[in-house]
Amino acid sequence: MKVSLNWVKDYVKLPDDMDLKRLSYDLTMSTVEVEDATDLSESFRNMVIGVVQQVQQHPNADKLRVCKTDIGGEIKDIVCGGINLRDGMKVAVALPGAHCRWHGEGEPVEIKVSKLRGVESYGMICASSEIGLFDLFPFTEEATILDLSDFDAPAGTPLADALDLHDIILEIDNKSMTNRPDLWGHYGIAREIAALYDLPMNPLPPFDRTVKNTAGLTITVEDSDRCPRMTGTQIEGLSVKPAPYWMRSRIWKVGMRPINALVDITNYVMLATGQPSHAYDSDHIAGHIIVRRAGEGEKLQLLNGKDLPLSTDDLVIADDAGVVGLAGVMGGAKDSILPTTNKVILEIANFQAAGIRRTALRYDNRTEASARYEKAVDPERCDQALDLSMALFAELYPEMKVTGFVDCYPHKLQQAEIDVSLNWLERRLGKRIPNEDIAKKLGELGYSLTFDGDNLHIVVPTWRSTGDVSIKADIMEEVARMYGYENFRAAPITTSFDGAINQLDKDLERRIKEYLAIRYGMQEIFTYPWMTDQYVNAILQDTTGILSLSTPPSPDESLIRSSLLPNLCKSVVKNERFFTEFSIFECAQVFRDADYTTPYDSREKLPSQRKNIAGAFAGDSKNVTDLFRRAKGVIESMPRYTHMEGFTFRQEEKPLWADDVVWLNICLGDKRIGNLALLNKKASMACGIKNLSVLLFELDADALVPFRSRTNTFTHLAEYPMTDYDISLLFDAQTKWADMQKILSGIHNELFHGASFVDEYHGKQIPEGKKSVTIRLTIGSAEKTLTSAEIEACAASAVKKLVKNLGAELRAK
Repeated sequence: MKVSLNWVKDYVKLPDDMDLKRLSYDLTMSTVEVEDATDLSESFRNMVIGVVQQVQQHPNADKLRVCKTDIGGEIKDIVCGGINLRDGMKVAVALPGAHCRWHGEGEPVEIKVSKLRGVESYGMICASSEIGLFDLFPFTEEATILDLSDFDAPAGTPLADALDLHDIILEIDNKSMTNRPDLWGHYGIAREIAALYDLPMNPLPPFDRTVKNTAGLTITVEDSDRCPRMTGTQIEGLSVKPAPYWMRSRIWKVGMRPINALVDITNYVMLATGQPSHAYDSDHIAGHIIVRRAGEGEKLQLLNGKDLPLSTDDLVIADDAGVVGLAGVMGGAKDSILPTTNKVILEIANFQAAGIRRTALRYDNRTEASARYEKAVDPERCDQALDLSMALFAELYPEMKVTGFVDCYPHKLQQAEIDVSLNWLERRLGKRIPNEDIAKKLGELGYSLTFDGDNLHIVVPTWRSTGDVSIKADIMEEVARMYGYENFRAAPITTSFDGAINQLDKDLERRIKEYLAIRYGMQEIFTYPWMTDQYVNAILQDTTGILSLSTPPSPDESLIRSSLLPNLCKSVVKNERFFTEFSIFECAQVFRDADYTTPYDSREKLPSQRKNIAGAFAGDSKNVTDLFRRAKGVIESMPRYTHMEGFTFRQEEKPLWADDVVWLNICLGDKRIGNLALLNKKASMACGIKNLSVLLFELDADALVPFRSRTNTFTHLAEYPMTDYDISLLFDAQTKWADMQKILSGIHNELFHGASFVDEYHGKQIPEGKKSVTIRLTIGSAEKTLTSAEIEACAASAVKKLVKNLGAELRAK
């Protein structure tokens, strides 16, 4: 937001020797972040008022003229192409050394004495766009040169003096005052400066509200929650004309464009007080004004003639004929000011912040008014805006008459009241601040204070009672910032640390991430906590129990993630454009509308928030087997490398998104904690995955059980060679490797040191319903080198176990 220091001086008398750097520093340290402070006149250095004495045709150019121009005691030739130049005209002259934009485009360039088509030109006669004044002095194709003949300034007067451009513009970071709706106007900033430097504030002129409503103006507010207050004032004896220069100049200085006197008054009041207002042409209002919700299928006619479909959640301003405008956001064709407007209804209203925010977001139309309403402007601000508005109407239209006034304010704003212990305040601040200093500073900010022993009772002003100041910590902040943070000495933290806490779950999460990223080269991703409907429908299919956002970032992203898989698949789609093989994982919270918890207060229920770990392995569709083995190996080895209880794999309940064959449930004991499966074709197509096969897994990380300690034992390296003995056996096609591994692990033979899976084969040589599995047996002795007979005997005992328990058969060579 831009703030004009000259405008602030209307409300608080600043010292003439005010140090600009000190002011910016003090405001930043106490109230808002001042990003920059600019002397507006610096942009107009070496620019003066010139009076054109004579306009002559350029001897070598049909479209150029040579102007003999008085720049203050000197007559200089200046070559110019302006078509509206005339003798005696006052113009803006950029002397050598000034900086201008040629034809209002590009970066500023320095003006020098130069020859144009053989004629020397001393500077440049400027159009408003060339010196940054187009919004203040718009021109047409028929009159491009800035005409300043109406200004009482002799030739040679510095342009900044003639146009009253000696002003300091403060650039304030909007984010630093998001929770300070009282600061979104010059009067609020002036109040803070007055409190900082103990200066008196100038009150706004009052308006006599005892007006006879001869116009019969009526206002009905049907939704007082969304519209706590609405005032309407009918004013006659008006006309559409330009606002005086001082008003247009102030509006332009802070970044808005002047339009006409009627509209400029409303904008000026908003920039001054922070309270938006709006003027309707009375002739366009049929009957009386109604503030209500939009009806089903109702539309708002815009200025361009198009109709905007409305939501039933929208608050609208309407009359007997229909919708006139979207409350606090945008107007329609019916409420516009026309060249023939001679009487208006001035609306000054207060709207609920959340409703305005939803409407502005819904139509992607954030205006200066909606930006202020979104911050929760207090209803009492309507009085300030009304007082200033009527003073301005009276000044600009001396013949005007107020023929109607209505103020709908059914429920007056309740000012917040807070009790603070002075001892508590001293402990928190680390310093005892005298009561008179607290009373003085807070009083200047509008607070009412009562001291009763150790207790300080505070009544918060209306402009801070909309949620900004509500607890005693807020009062502590107010005292500290106004007293000055630099006046407090640094003190050590008074808490004590009893000892380190071993958070096994956090350590395990870290080890899992390192395991996936470092050992297996997977890339960690981070996604938003909401899901896109396309991927929800493809993966989860059933949305029962999934939480939704009241104000989603987009219409198709309203659901909060209950699983990490939809966002993983979205990431797979994005990466498929660039890679044919990759693997990604994410560790994040998921939310479900079930198993409510009350971690802080029994009255506050929160949905379940579990932490999940999920990953995706994407690769060539022709190598699904290799992809599955890699994914299963990653999950199967995870407990060993991350030091937690091991998993088992079973087929109990197939996920909706899984392939009919390639799927496993991941179990921890008897509890199912996740799934590992190939994404089926239907889900892949629905996600938009075109050319890759994708293996997905998801684990409930909160269900994982880390080991409390690590027990390391020393095993001596074998002194005699171990032998790898491969055997190929026929098994039923349904027999799993886990079953084989279980049988082999039960062999009690000092020569047998384990078995591992090598390969599985299906082909013409293999009988129907069978499969060939190659198993590698590790056989050896700690005392000697085994003979062939001893190795064969050990292998035979392993085969015998498999034949007996699983019906295995030796495969014929």
